[in-house]
Amino acid sequence: MATTSSTTASATSQLITALGGGSGVDMAALAETLANAQFAAKSDRLTVQSERLQANISAASSLKSMLVNLSASLGERVRTGDLSPQPTLANGAVAKPTLSGTARPRGTFSLEVTTLASAQTLASPAYPAATAPVGAGSLTLRFGTVAGSGFTEDTAHTPVTVTIPTGATLADVAGAINAANAGVAAFVANTAAGAQLVLKGQEGAANGFVLEATETPGEEGLANLAWTPAGDATRLKAAAGDAAFRIDGLAMTAKSNTVTDAIPGLNLKLTATNTGSPTQLSFADPAAAIRSAMQELVGAFNEVVAALNQATNPQTGELAQDAGARGLKRSLAQFGTQVIMPGATGNEPKTLAEIGLSIQRDGTFKLDTGRLNAMLTADPQGVAAMFTNGLYGVFASFDALARRATSTSDPGSLGGSIARYTAQATKLKADQTDLAERQEELRSQLITRFARMNAGVGASKSTLSFLKNQIDAWNSKN
Repeated sequence: MATTSSTTASATSQLITALGGGSGVDMAALAETLANAQFAAKSDRLTVQSERLQANISAASSLKSMLVNLSASLGERVRTGDLSPQPTLANGAVAKPTLSGTARPRGTFSLEVTTLASAQTLASPAYPAATAPVGAGSLTLRFGTVAGSGFTEDTAHTPVTVTIPTGATLADVAGAINAANAGVAAFVANTAAGAQLVLKGQEGAANGFVLEATETPGEEGLANLAWTPAGDATRLKAAAGDAAFRIDGLAMTAKSNTVTDAIPGLNLKLTATNTGSPTQLSFADPAAAIRSAMQELVGAFNEVVAALNQATNPQTGELAQDAGARGLKRSLAQFGTQVIMPGATGNEPKTLAEIGLSIQRDGTFKLDTGRLNAMLTADPQGVAAMFTNGLYGVFASFDALARRATSTSDPGSLGGSIARYTAQATKLKADQTDLAERQEELRSQLITRFARMNAGVGASKSTLSFLKNQIDAWNSKN
């Protein structure tokens, strides 16, 4: 910009000289000074406003970033599992237990898996190759329960019909079945007997299936792929079946090896059987991890509060009059006493204040470790439930607070303030650009006027010099 101004000034000076400049006054500098003076006050006001808005945006964005990062860190800590009573199995080969977050599992359980859920696997007769022709027509999959040589169709499970075009190969049939998304996976296996079409359904007894064929006249062959339980039993490589297991001796079944309702709040992925040798399911004590997490949480809250107090300082704070910052202050001040476990009953903790979190006069937080330890002793499961990844609890409640505070759709939130300041800064930038253009326009006008004036002054000086020379000549003759 400085180089451009210097070049412009130089060109202007040359122009004035070419027009007969001779007044001895730097007209380019004069025009620049007058144009600057004309707009200086407004330009200064816009600059001050721009700097103030940038400071507002920076302070609000910093607070927003702190909230988002704290929410993400807390969520990650909760998801790693060390803050909740994580389930463990004495025989880890039998199943993989995980918390579902829908309830609070308590106590210990025995688990005995007698049967794993299985999926039906069906193989076709052997073909010379995957490229062997199979005929044309359609294949229909019907679903239900296969028992011995009988089949009971599940009328709630819609049959799927797949069209097989003229010239289709065994590989084409596999592709057509997969494209139908029928819940049956198909592929061609190159076995010792030859190429065989393999169909594999989903786990559960009700997901058994039969395969029916309708052939195009003159292009027969699909009937070779059809199968029912009354047909070739050797083609059925695995039957569909439900999982069977016992929880504390109570017999249960499941349609798949993923069990979600046997123990409230717990999911089980069954992986092996242990018939006659039940394994123990228990929950680790997260008390030490919760104590550590609460100390870290108080420290993180206080970092946010310190930054918030600085930003809202009545004399020096960039957000002293900001509604979003004041709203965040109120939300944080109320967070300790906010009910974050609405489903808690009796003496179970409902708020963070009940497990030791308190707020001091300056807005900072403090942890009463004695109260926390007492609650961990009285109701360890209740405290641990506050640190699960569910609809309620510490993470869900703080995440909701952070989302409200950073929402740009709420004009009274911190995010709304950032959006407003950003819009104002954008408009201010446009005003500054417009002002600069008007100032340059005035400078150009002044340059043109001064150039004409300077030319007139130069002409007058030339005439005066001529007259003076004539008078001097006359005087010398006399």
